[in-house]
Amino acid sequence: ETRVIAVEPAASPSLTKGVYAFDYGDSAQMAPIVKMHTLGHTFIPPGIHSGGLRYHGASPLVSALCAKGIVEAASCQQLDIFKAAVLFAQCEGIVPAPESSHAIKAALDIARQDKKGKCIVFNLSGHGLLDLASYDKYLHGELKNYSYPSKEIKRALKDLPKV
Repeated sequence: ETRVIAVEPAASPSLTKGVYAFDYGDSAQMAPIVKMHTLGHTFIPPGIHSGGLRYHGASPLVSALCAKGIVEAASCQQLDIFKAAVLFAQCEGIVPAPESSHAIKAALDIARQDKKGKCIVFNLSGHGLLDLASYDKYLHGELKNYSYPSKEIKRALKDLPKV
């Protein structure tokens, strides 16, 4: 009954809106071609505040697990992850990195839906001490949600390598 969920930003939705295909690991086409969920190596990430998640592809291992249905994929909006992060910081005294806050948001959603008292485990992979300016922008209403447009994803996927 274990569920594993890979959570990503709606602004860089490689697992939830990308394709499982061979692609370059970088936009310069210098890195090896690997099979992964990708938005295309020409994908240009928006200026969201989860910097580590502004990449065109997902890990080949995570991608394979998602493709086989072993791991689920979900995406979250930027304002929702910061709201979850602030709640977590208030409750736990730890300011999480925005990247980690995607997992926190998903864990909170599951906890709110499932009242059976199941054990929920998530990965808190980093603190947000270097992201305090982003928290300040969130708290002052300067951030906005962004969903990467499907037409832009289709455009970037046209440049996948022919393998």
